[in-house]
Amino acid sequence: MYDEQKDDEMEIDLIEVFHLFLKRWWLIISCGILCAAAAFGFTKAFVTPQYKATSMIYILSKTTSISSAIDLQLGKQLTVDFQTLATSRTVVERVIDELNLDTTYEELVKQITVTNPSGSQILEIAVLDPDPQMACDISNAMSDTTAERVAEVMITDKPSTVDDAVVPKYPATPNTLKNTAIAGVIGMLLVMAVLLVNYLLDDRLKTEEDVMKYLELNTLASIPLDKGEKASKPKKKGHGKKAA
Repeated sequence: MYDEQKDDEMEIDLIEVFHLFLKRWWLIISCGILCAAAAFGFTKAFVTPQYKATSMIYILSKTTSISSAIDLQLGKQLTVDFQTLATSRTVVERVIDELNLDTTYEELVKQITVTNPSGSQILEIAVLDPDPQMACDISNAMSDTTAERVAEVMITDKPSTVDDAVVPKYPATPNTLKNTAIAGVIGMLLVMAVLLVNYLLDDRLKTEEDVMKYLELNTLASIPLDKGEKASKPKKKGHGKKAA
């Protein structure tokens, strides 16, 4: 019997919370729109778009053959080594000199990401830059210079280029739509949290239904207040609002 009464109270509480949010829907939506607009404006005004260009090279040269499982495992190990070699100071500084870039090794290497697709002997060299043409030029120069450096280190033929980078048409970051949507959702959730906390902390009796629910008493009459008149409201005894 007690469990059924407790479940009923929790269900009623959830319904009250739902109606609370429904009553303040305009506030929740307004704050969501405000946060979304702020995120959109901040992203457009203060976040510099970054364009991404990617080139690929096959790290094994024409004279290298993979005829056994041992050779295949060696190829995978070499790929890991060349992944590190691609961002070495020697390679990056050659690219800086070749393109006459006004930057340092430490700054440029932060723009470069070298990855190895799983199960392949291919290196992908991706470059982020505010200038799409520069991102393309750096990626292609990195690919060519890395291949030359691999040939020097391995004393073998220069690895082949699988794909040249192309000039990107759209920025890779930031994702303005995503940032705007996330900010809007966070704004609405924050308002809902504030409303919920305020609801749970408010233990005043406001209606005849509250008297019957929390004090288990019947009201004989209700006296309306004159306009502008304020009256202190009794607090609920032994019954706090709790959300399930």
